[in-house]
Amino acid sequence: MQENKRPLSPHLGIYSWQVSNTLSILHRMTGVALSLGALALVAWVISISLGEDAYNAVTAILSGPVGMLLLFGFSASFFYHMVNGIRHLFWDAGYGFEKNFARRSGWAALAVAVLLTLIFWAGVSL
Repeated sequence: MQENKRPLSPHLGIYSWQVSNTLSILHRMTGVALSLGALALVAWVISISLGEDAYNAVTAILSGPVGMLLLFGFSASFFYHMVNGIRHLFWDAGYGFEKNFARRSGWAALAVAVLLTLIFWAGVSL
Protein backbone atom coordinates (compact mmCIF):
# COMPACT_ATOMS: atom_id res chain seq x y z
CA MET A 1 0.00 0.00 0.00
CA GLN A 2 1.25 3.46 -0.88
CA GLU A 3 2.15 5.69 2.10
CA ASN A 4 0.68 9.19 2.01
CA LYS A 5 2.62 12.02 3.72
CA ARG A 6 -0.20 14.57 3.44
CA PRO A 7 -2.31 15.56 6.47
CA LEU A 8 -5.55 13.61 6.70
CA SER A 9 -7.64 16.72 7.22
CA PRO A 10 -7.17 20.48 6.87
CA HIS A 11 -5.63 22.21 9.84
CA LEU A 12 -4.75 25.75 10.95
CA GLY A 13 -1.44 25.57 9.11
CA ILE A 14 -3.37 25.54 5.83
CA TYR A 15 -6.16 27.99 6.54
CA SER A 16 -5.64 31.68 7.19
CA TRP A 17 -7.52 33.14 10.15
CA GLN A 18 -10.88 34.63 9.18
CA VAL A 19 -13.52 36.69 10.91
CA SER A 20 -15.85 33.71 10.61
CA ASN A 21 -13.45 31.54 12.64
CA THR A 22 -13.49 34.02 15.49
CA LEU A 23 -17.25 34.46 15.37
CA SER A 24 -17.78 30.70 15.37
CA ILE A 25 -15.59 30.30 18.45
CA LEU A 26 -17.34 33.27 20.08
CA HIS A 27 -20.73 31.68 19.35
CA ARG A 28 -19.66 28.51 21.16
CA MET A 29 -18.20 30.48 24.07
CA THR A 30 -21.38 32.51 24.48
CA GLY A 31 -23.38 29.28 24.51
CA VAL A 32 -21.27 28.08 27.45
CA ALA A 33 -21.58 31.48 29.14
CA LEU A 34 -25.37 31.33 28.80
CA SER A 35 -25.41 27.90 30.41
CA LEU A 36 -23.35 29.16 33.34
CA GLY A 37 -25.42 32.33 33.59
CA ALA A 38 -28.56 30.19 33.76
CA LEU A 39 -27.16 28.75 37.00
CA ALA A 40 -27.10 32.26 38.50
CA LEU A 41 -30.69 32.76 37.36
CA VAL A 42 -31.71 29.45 38.95
CA ALA A 43 -29.93 30.43 42.19
CA TRP A 44 -31.84 33.71 42.22
CA VAL A 45 -35.20 31.96 41.62
CA ILE A 46 -34.49 29.35 44.30
CA SER A 47 -33.50 32.12 46.73
CA ILE A 48 -36.97 33.59 46.31
CA SER A 49 -38.51 30.35 47.53
CA LEU A 50 -36.06 30.09 50.45
CA GLY A 51 -37.15 33.36 52.01
CA GLU A 52 -36.13 36.96 52.38
CA ASP A 53 -32.67 36.34 53.84
CA ALA A 54 -31.60 34.04 50.99
CA TYR A 55 -33.08 36.42 48.42
CA ASN A 56 -31.28 39.41 49.92
CA ALA A 57 -27.98 37.48 49.98
CA VAL A 58 -28.18 36.50 46.31
CA THR A 59 -29.39 39.96 45.30
CA ALA A 60 -26.48 41.55 47.18
CA ILE A 61 -24.02 39.36 45.26
CA LEU A 62 -25.62 40.05 41.89
CA SER A 63 -25.91 43.79 42.49
CA GLY A 64 -22.26 44.17 43.54
CA PRO A 65 -19.49 45.07 41.09
CA VAL A 66 -18.59 41.45 40.26
CA GLY A 67 -22.24 40.47 39.93
CA MET A 68 -22.98 43.41 37.65
CA LEU A 69 -19.99 42.51 35.48
CA LEU A 70 -21.25 38.93 35.26
CA LEU A 71 -24.78 40.11 34.42
CA PHE A 72 -23.38 42.43 31.74
CA GLY A 73 -21.42 39.52 30.26
CA PHE A 74 -24.51 37.31 30.45
CA SER A 75 -26.62 39.86 28.57
CA ALA A 76 -23.90 40.45 25.97
CA SER A 77 -23.63 36.68 25.49
CA PHE A 78 -27.39 36.42 25.14
CA PHE A 79 -27.65 39.12 22.48
CA TYR A 80 -24.65 37.88 20.46
CA HIS A 81 -25.82 34.27 20.61
CA MET A 82 -29.33 35.29 19.55
CA VAL A 83 -28.24 37.50 16.65
CA ASN A 84 -25.65 35.03 15.41
CA GLY A 85 -28.22 32.25 15.76
CA ILE A 86 -30.51 34.16 13.41
CA ARG A 87 -27.57 34.41 11.01
CA HIS A 88 -27.17 30.64 11.25
CA LEU A 89 -30.87 30.17 10.46
CA PHE A 90 -30.32 31.99 7.17
CA TRP A 91 -27.37 29.70 6.48
CA ASP A 92 -29.57 26.69 7.21
CA ALA A 93 -31.95 27.99 4.55
CA GLY A 94 -29.03 28.26 2.10
CA TYR A 95 -28.53 32.03 2.13
CA GLY A 96 -25.48 34.11 2.97
CA PHE A 97 -22.61 31.75 2.14
CA GLU A 98 -20.89 34.11 -0.28
CA LYS A 99 -17.52 35.06 1.20
CA ASN A 100 -18.07 38.83 1.30
CA PHE A 101 -21.63 38.53 2.54
CA ALA A 102 -20.63 36.07 5.27
CA ARG A 103 -17.89 38.44 6.45
CA ARG A 104 -20.21 41.48 6.43
CA SER A 105 -23.04 39.62 8.15
CA GLY A 106 -20.60 38.49 10.84
CA TRP A 107 -19.49 42.03 11.56
CA ALA A 108 -23.14 43.13 11.47
CA ALA A 109 -24.11 40.42 13.98
CA LEU A 110 -21.36 41.60 16.30
CA ALA A 111 -22.37 45.26 15.93
CA VAL A 112 -26.07 44.54 16.49
CA ALA A 113 -25.24 42.47 19.58
CA VAL A 114 -23.17 45.33 21.04
CA LEU A 115 -25.92 47.82 20.22
CA LEU A 116 -28.65 45.66 21.80
CA THR A 117 -26.53 45.12 24.91
CA LEU A 118 -25.96 48.87 25.32
CA ILE A 119 -29.65 49.64 24.73
CA PHE A 120 -30.63 46.99 27.28
CA TRP A 121 -28.26 48.35 29.93
CA ALA A 122 -29.31 51.93 29.21
CA GLY A 123 -32.88 50.82 29.95
CA VAL A 124 -31.81 48.98 33.11
CA SER A 125 -30.07 52.05 34.49
CA LEU A 126 -33.13 54.29 34.06
